[in-house]
Amino acid sequence: KGGRGDWMHNRHGVRCCAHVRSEGRLCCADVEQELATADNAVAALKEEAEKVGSSTVIDCIECDLQSFESVRAAAVIIKSRYDAVDVLCNNAGVMALEDYATGDGYDVQMQTNHLSHFVLTSELMPVLNKAAELRGDARVVNHSSIARRGGALEHKYFGKNGGNLGGNGSLVFIGAKWQRYHQSKLANVVFTMGLRDHLEKSGSRVIATVAAPGFAATNLQITTRQTGGMGPVSMKFMRFAQSAEDGTMPLLSAMFLPCNNGDFWEPSGTGRMIGPAKKFALEKQCLEPGARAMLWAASEDAKGSKFEA
Repeated sequence: KGGRGDWMHNRHGVRCCAHVRSEGRLCCADVEQELATADNAVAALKEEAEKVGSSTVIDCIECDLQSFESVRAAAVIIKSRYDAVDVLCNNAGVMALEDYATGDGYDVQMQTNHLSHFVLTSELMPVLNKAAELRGDARVVNHSSIARRGGALEHKYFGKNGGNLGGNGSLVFIGAKWQRYHQSKLANVVFTMGLRDHLEKSGSRVIATVAAPGFAATNLQITTRQTGGMGPVSMKFMRFAQSAEDGTMPLLSAMFLPCNNGDFWEPSGTGRMIGPAKKFALEKQCLEPGARAMLWAASEDAKGSKFEA
């Protein structure tokens, strides 16, 4: 249940990989929907791979991003099955949910969209480093949003105070639901910059990149509408959105095209919401050293131990 809404991007990404890879394994462990829906999605991906004659193996591992225990269990399974992981794509997310705490006590959006990704990345560093050692390149790819734009990152959103972070105002990009979403999406890029620094300091050959899909029509808006985060008027604007496939292109670019540590990809068209994926410089609030240090310390507190790159 941790990342139902953004599965669409992951599904299209894996579909594209099935087309371009002649062999290899694609492990979908960063998302978990209701099991029937997840099973249907995996079956569709396998069918797609068979259609194009790909020998890619698709491996789906249950991982509830609203539970650190589940995330750690998924990491154990991944490490038991794979000696090396070339790309960790932290894609799954939720948007504008109500103000409530996970079982771990954190805001549901911050834990789903950032804290659990921080934990998963930390747990998988050994197999990422192994892939970089064997093949010269491995990546951690985070998925942000245009919602990263706005105010500065605030410490209170990272603590065990889920359910006490402003209530359920749902005015798009202004209400409390959207402010919590903004904080989690800003956290994605700040985490990427912090991870870049830690990887470079440790001498790791793994790099960190980040992408934003622009304005893309996916299941994310559907689940947000169902939980009251978007009204009928807001949903009418979806007719201007690009397809889920086009929205996947910045993410795929950050995963597979030539990149430097810390690169950011986003659509290059109107308002950077649609169009071909290109690299861009991040905004000032994404690059603040103080925000980076705060996020890292707060995320390690939630994890309960240091992040070892």
